[in-house]
Amino acid sequence: MNSAHTPRAVEAESLHGRPLRYFDFVMAAFVTILLLSNVLGAGKVAVVDLPGIGDWPFGAGILFFPVGYVLGDVLTEVYGYARARRCIWAGFAALIFMAFMAWVVVALPPAADWTGQASYEAVFGQVPRIVFASIVAFWAGEFTNSYVMAKMKVWTGGKHLWTRTIGSTVAGQGVDSLIFYPLAFLGAAGWTNDLVLKVLITQWVLKVSWEAILTPVTYAVVGFLKRREGLDVYDRKTDFTPFKASV
Repeated sequence: MNSAHTPRAVEAESLHGRPLRYFDFVMAAFVTILLLSNVLGAGKVAVVDLPGIGDWPFGAGILFFPVGYVLGDVLTEVYGYARARRCIWAGFAALIFMAFMAWVVVALPPAADWTGQASYEAVFGQVPRIVFASIVAFWAGEFTNSYVMAKMKVWTGGKHLWTRTIGSTVAGQGVDSLIFYPLAFLGAAGWTNDLVLKVLITQWVLKVSWEAILTPVTYAVVGFLKRREGLDVYDRKTDFTPFKASV
């Protein structure tokens, strides 16, 4: 397919199982960022010095986790809901396996002369409640994000991409936060109801703001992929059930 061609509007169902040039790369990037943001970012509380406010703590994962939502937007916008759904299930399975692997490796008895067990547990040891909340929130939030993105594309006739990327993130991150923070922290030691609500709203606002800031990047990536694939996919007749992974 000539990359110079203008993207051709097609119905998502007409693609069926047709291979696409860059889909596998975007899927790999989506799953990679999802896993790394959970492994490297979730466990660290960082701090930023805000003018007039002072030190403000935040979860380090917020720097990169929203990039996964950007890629989710790209997947739905360029390849359609069905392929985005396939990626969400791949990410869901990867998260479960990562949690299982971390549990097994941490639980293995350390060698007598190895002194790193405590540090290893501090980094990779996971609270089951938080892991469960994270996986459920990811699944529900990403499917909400993809569904809203696909529906808004049809409603807007493919125009005003920024309304879809931000609108879908408001919905998707809203569902993610509404599930994760109460499931993970409500009633936990040191977490009052007011604190859970404050963190929930703060993280939601920050994630949506980060998505808005990345809008030019989303435009560039979407434009590049549409030109390369030569397609502009619409989900007018798509079966939006989340409970399958076929394309």
